[in-house]
Amino acid sequence: MNSDIRLLIVDPSSIVRAEIRQLAVSQGYSFDEAADGIAALKLFRRNDYNLIVMDPDLPELDGGNVCRQIRKVSEVPVLFISARTAEQDRLCAFEVGADDFILKPFYPRELLARIKVFLYRTGSKTKCVADKITFNGLFINTVSREVMVDDRPVQLTPKEYDLLFFLSQNPNKAYSREALLNEVWGYCFTGSDRTIDSHIRTLREIIRPYDGYIVTVWGFGYKFVV
Repeated sequence: MNSDIRLLIVDPSSIVRAEIRQLAVSQGYSFDEAADGIAALKLFRRNDYNLIVMDPDLPELDGGNVCRQIRKVSEVPVLFISARTAEQDRLCAFEVGADDFILKPFYPRELLARIKVFLYRTGSKTKCVADKITFNGLFINTVSREVMVDDRPVQLTPKEYDLLFFLSQNPNKAYSREALLNEVWGYCFTGSDRTIDSHIRTLREIIRPYDGYIVTVWGFGYKFVV
């Protein structure tokens, strides 16, 4: 069985999702499903996947933008399945980071063969995150979502933890407030980008004396400097 292999199936059609689901079940793969781009991104941020099968024509947020967001943090294989036949559509898919482009209606055995090829090439090791991350006396347990400062447990809200985790996993890269809102809160967030400032301020207070890891990029946003 291959229950340790997990797929993300993204398609607005429940019929298409059911077809791909059957392929996953036949191989013993575990899987999650989404019918729109925002739901797909939320699932991606919460879970580890070995491969993503996605239609680029998605409601809420199109597959191209979903793929761009994924490529900022992961090299997980992304297979586009689409009814579009124009050469430009294929080129656009590869430009946003897709690894393959499969035409609808697809042959199930061919799709399964392509999935297996990508799983073999990547060794099913994508978006790997260590169980424990340490920066001097700042300790992050990614399994239990616990944070410790000099062996002392500290309390973070879910969003404070997500913000710290995201920045620590993308060290020395500056992110604008808008980008952090998109990455941590998601595209559906309708509040002010000053939400980031208040969370960063609280986060710095909680993780002292290691607050210096979170550096302000004046007039732009923040970065985690290692």
